[in-house]
Amino acid sequence: MRILGIDPGIARTGWGIVEVQSSTLRQRFGQEFKVQSYGCVETPASLPPEQRLKSIYDSVINIIKEHRLDVLALEELFFNTNAKTAFIVGQARGVVLLAASENGLPIAIYTPLQVKIAVTGYGRADKSQIGQMVKAILKLEKIPKPDDVADALAVALTHAFSQKMRGL
Repeated sequence: MRILGIDPGIARTGWGIVEVQSSTLRQRFGQEFKVQSYGCVETPASLPPEQRLKSIYDSVINIIKEHRLDVLALEELFFNTNAKTAFIVGQARGVVLLAASENGLPIAIYTPLQVKIAVTGYGRADKSQIGQMVKAILKLEKIPKPDDVADALAVALTHAFSQKMRGL
């Protein structure tokens, strides 16, 4: 199974593709995860919002078309105090949902708490802890940067773990 994880944002939308590999031997001892690709869509603040959203949309469409994907895993919108920021991030999330829907890609949505618990085992994990666990689980040489990319890979891993639990 190939999972596209996305951490949506208007300035930076992190994305990462994780492949869940399993064989008869691995099924007995667990699954193995392999990173296929990852990156970050960055949009300049100097552009009007509609152009920034189009850039995110076009980039996600290109990622979907370039890779054979089975599902898109997306982080749920969470905001504490700044409603204006939440609104524009919600718009970025909307264009990601639209891109997936237009391409017939199933969508799974996870809260930040679910992602933190799935990847670190701790609901109050910070960005560095998530990055360290992503690096360890995916056997990467270094933590993917910026944080949005590590978060996107964590969302993809959350879906992989979630699917494994459903199978039990």
